[in-house]
Amino acid sequence: MCTSIVEITRAEGAGKGDGGWFDLTTAVVSYDHPHHAWYEEAITIDFVNSNLGPEARVAVEISLQSAKDFAAALTRAIAAAELQESGNGQGSVCS
Repeated sequence: MCTSIVEITRAEGAGKGDGGWFDLTTAVVSYDHPHHAWYEEAITIDFVNSNLGPEARVAVEISLQSAKDFAAALTRAIAAAELQESGNGQGSVCS
């Protein structure tokens, strides 16, 4: 079954593809049939720069449970980073 579940958002950063590193402009998150992962349905995350053509793409296909675990880990990392950036963190672990 095709789900037509797609979320698109602006993304700033860099991704590494076959041609090396490139600037990111967009992130696309969808839930549908994967192309490579062995699941009936999967969460697919694409980081792209559409101005650079189809080779400027980093993609992952993960299970729904892996996506939930990733979202929770990302939320925890963001909270810790915001605490660090606010000056209320315990300082950098890097020297």
